[in-house]
Parts: sequence; C-alpha cells; structure tokens
Amino acid sequence: MQFEHLTLSGIILITPKRFKDSRGFFMETFRQDLFEHATGQPTPFVQDNHSYSAAPHTVRGLHYQSPPHAQGKLVRCVRGAILDIAVDMRTNSPTYGQHVKAELSAENAAQLWIPPGFLHGFITKFADTEVAYKCTGYYDKDCDGNIVWDDPDLNINWGITKDKVVLSAKDRDAPRFRDFSSPF
Repeated sequence: MQFEHLTLSGIILITPKRFKDSRGFFMETFRQDLFEHATGQPTPFVQDNHSYSAAPHTVRGLHYQSPPHAQGKLVRCVRGAILDIAVDMRTNSPTYGQHVKAELSAENAAQLWIPPGFLHGFITKFADTEVAYKCTGYYDKDCDGNIVWDDPDLNINWGITKDKVVLSAKDRDAPRFRDFSSPF
C-alpha cells in the first residue's frame, strides 16, 4: 500500500496494490499494522457504512459527528467515481476552514483517511455509484451535524453548477460554516 500525506495534517490518501491476472484482480484494502504505522495511532474501526447513489452529481455532505461520538472515516469508492472532500474544522488548527479533495474510484482503488475533526462530503461522477467506509465511532443522531455543501466561505470547487446537483433536504438546508461553533 502507498500512503500519501496530503496538505491538511492527518489526511492520508491510500492506494492499495492490485495484483491482476486473467481472472481479474486481488488487493488488500485495509491492513491494521500498515494503517497504524502511517497514522501513528491505533485505529479501532467499529462500524462500516455503504452508500448507493442512483443519480450522477449526488452530493452527500458536508457531514460530521461531534464528540463523544466523533468519527474518523476510511472512505473508498467501490463502484463508479467520486470527488471526496475533507474540510478542517479543528479550531486550533492552522488550516481551519481549508479543504482537500481526492478522486476516488473503483478503477483507481484509492482511499481517503479522514480523522475526527473534519467535515466530510463527496459528489458522485456517475450514476449507480457506491461508496463504502469504515468509521472509528458509532453513528449517534444527537451528535450528527452538517454544513452546507456550497458554502462560499469554504470556496470548494465541486466541478458542477448548483442546478445540476442532487441533494437531500438535510444537506440543502444545512447551516453555513461561519454560523456554527466547531466542537473540535
């Protein structure tokens, strides 16, 4: 596995090695020893999630879970492709409010590690896209939060105009980044 530390501290792009032959391929998508070496901390995953988006340009995010149920996420796209985004919401961080993006696809097999303290969201590039991710904390409705996906203060280029995006009501009506107090 290749581990690339991105510009925001703690965010790591992970690319597994694929072993291909005439039957297809094999790859390890997670190895605890290598993962803990790259992150420098023990990471007990407790929940796996899987999302399916029927339409292209579906946006899911920007979401977070606040303490005591904060979640780190190891995200991968198992069908189709997404633009995955993490926004630093750690109040004492020098990169507070900044974001990183990575294209994750079934083809490139890349994964993004997003530790607690970051907003997370993605946009699907194709119809019938599926995303799977491991979480370090359990989902808790009372700790669930989000920030509007197209917040002008965050200045995220999602690569699409607002009129083409498919959103849930929760994501459409989310608050602005400047109007919330980060729990991190």
